[in-house]
Amino acid sequence: MNSEVWIVIPARFQAQRFPGKPLASLHDRPMVAWVLKACQAVRWRCQVVVATDDQRIAKVVESYGGRVEMTAEHHRSGTERLAEVAQRNPQVEWFINVQGDEPGIESELVERLIALLIERGNPDLVVSAAAPLSSAADYNSPHVVKVVTDLSGRALYFSRASIPFFQGEKISTSSFLQGGLPVRQHLGIYGYSGAFLRGLSLLKPGVLAAAENLEQLHWLENGFAIEMVECSSPWSGIDTPEELERFAAKWPGKSEIRDGY
Repeated sequence: MNSEVWIVIPARFQAQRFPGKPLASLHDRPMVAWVLKACQAVRWRCQVVVATDDQRIAKVVESYGGRVEMTAEHHRSGTERLAEVAQRNPQVEWFINVQGDEPGIESELVERLIALLIERGNPDLVVSAAAPLSSAADYNSPHVVKVVTDLSGRALYFSRASIPFFQGEKISTSSFLQGGLPVRQHLGIYGYSGAFLRGLSLLKPGVLAAAENLEQLHWLENGFAIEMVECSSPWSGIDTPEELERFAAKWPGKSEIRDGY
């Protein structure tokens, strides 16, 4: 592979509901260290970088052998943080965005997104991932982002609402467990070209993106395609200390990361 690929982990300290989240302890080490290790285990020749606005995070990442890119504080999303990194590194052709609060991220899924980006070779294509919904409660939850796709696997729409509407049908947990329903849970991992990121600030504002508070709708509204990779099971993004406790109780930790620490 001749193309240069960077896996970038955006990690900010001032999360509104969980300040200092990337440094929160999970099985005896900071959460961001688990994400870093999973990304370093990817079997592609690529650079792994943590993009942060906080020296405390930078110091911890470097203590675990990670590379850091310092970025501005004002970014509203991880993608905006990656865009700053892309502007400073014009030689990088492809980027994967793995959030710093996703300790359960699987290296194999990252590899699949990289492979799809390289195979398609389209600088205007974004790739992401989705997993089956596990329950009717998730389908109805505004905290779970849903995605529906066309028959080729490209996203048609993302929503916090229950989409699509199943007219005349009663949707139960068993319906989701049996599979086959045309809706998935969106997972917050993205792959895009450096050209896409460097042009991000030129996009027109999106009405749907503002209504749903979902950045991926901004890209759809501006005519970019988003191709979805299917994943067998979702990992857990951590938004609160309580979610971290629940995740820690069920997650086996280092045995899930290739080669361990």
